[in-house]
Amino acid sequence: MSHIETTACIIGAGPVGATLAATLAAAGIPTVALDRAPLPPMELPDFDGRAYAIALTSQRLLAASGIWDRLPSQPQPIHRIRVADGRPGHDPSALKLDFDSAEVGPDPFGWMVEARALRVALNARLPHLPNLRVFAPAEASVSRTPEGATIRLTDGTTIAARLVVAAEGRDSALRRQAGIAVTKHDYGQTGMVGAFAHERPHNGTALEMFLPNGPFAQLPLAGTPEHPHASAFVWSDRRDLAARFLAMDEAGFARELTRRMGDHLGRITPIGRRWSYPLSALWAQRQTDTRLAIIGDAAHGIHPIAGQGLNLGFRDVAALAEAVIEAVAASEDPGGMATLRRYERRARPDAAIMLGATHVLEKLFGNDFGPVRLARRLGIATVDRMPRLKRAFAERAMGMGSGVSGLLGGQALMDLSAPRG
Repeated sequence: MSHIETTACIIGAGPVGATLAATLAAAGIPTVALDRAPLPPMELPDFDGRAYAIALTSQRLLAASGIWDRLPSQPQPIHRIRVADGRPGHDPSALKLDFDSAEVGPDPFGWMVEARALRVALNARLPHLPNLRVFAPAEASVSRTPEGATIRLTDGTTIAARLVVAAEGRDSALRRQAGIAVTKHDYGQTGMVGAFAHERPHNGTALEMFLPNGPFAQLPLAGTPEHPHASAFVWSDRRDLAARFLAMDEAGFARELTRRMGDHLGRITPIGRRWSYPLSALWAQRQTDTRLAIIGDAAHGIHPIAGQGLNLGFRDVAALAEAVIEAVAASEDPGGMATLRRYERRARPDAAIMLGATHVLEKLFGNDFGPVRLARRLGIATVDRMPRLKRAFAERAMGMGSGVSGLLGGQALMDLSAPRG
């Protein structure tokens, strides 16, 4: 049996938890990360169809943490976003709105990163951090008091931590243990994600289409020798219809994809697996408790209509890492209430805005009632005619907004670690 003393113990080593572990350890903070599942193998597995849209601000966080440079291949930048109400080319009355990142600045809106590539980058980064210990697979029990937290592993190892972080996902045991209530909303939809190869280049353009049964997005992927032109799709539809689509053979599924986005990319061929999950929103009533911080999907789950779920988790990572690093630099308690309040004060408004925005978007664009459709068409036309408003929407897609600073603004970890004068 062994005993470990650490500053932070993170329960859950998915993309959000592992990124927090890397960020804290890279800043010199002693950190332990635990996960019930073994970490995936170091080598790049076969493509499985999953990919993430990483916003500009999230890329800055991953770069500061030493993860971005360890991606095994170049991610695909998103230079243009086309938003459409209806199906251009199919519906003569369809309206569209085009955004170009060059109109905002030199950076793209974001990057498409395959899930397997991000995992390989995380696995390549974690072992090189002397301030980090990872236990996976590991089962743990957690007890918390105002004085500190104790984590006991089934192998007899005990860990004394100043702060415990819940990063286990929507079904967070630590959140339940803390008695934190959640509000849930079932959208009655199934989300389907995957990828397809196509004949023509996508030119770094993403397409977001609002259809009566739910939104459909085509997101550009980096090409490979086998598939020089490829894209990911995120498709929300009624559960009964989604079950039918998921049961189709590849030719039938390809026809349904083409029906929704048109033939501007030429003939398409599904590649990798098809993934599906019920769509719901989740909102924890608070993100802190005694010696506990909650991040990512354990704290909030949003509709994928804007592709911001993982980015919202990364915003939690930045807010919590900054609060802990600043507390250590100032010789304050990194798991005390002052630090936790600082984290919640920074993370909570962002999460509330994003949850509200995605909920409103789903209700507005997932409705074919005549007056509602007229209202959203007027909205699209208005944004297209107002450059400042259009720029504000574009900056939001990048994760930018008023007050973006710290790790999301490109600040280096060493600058955060400097004692405040």
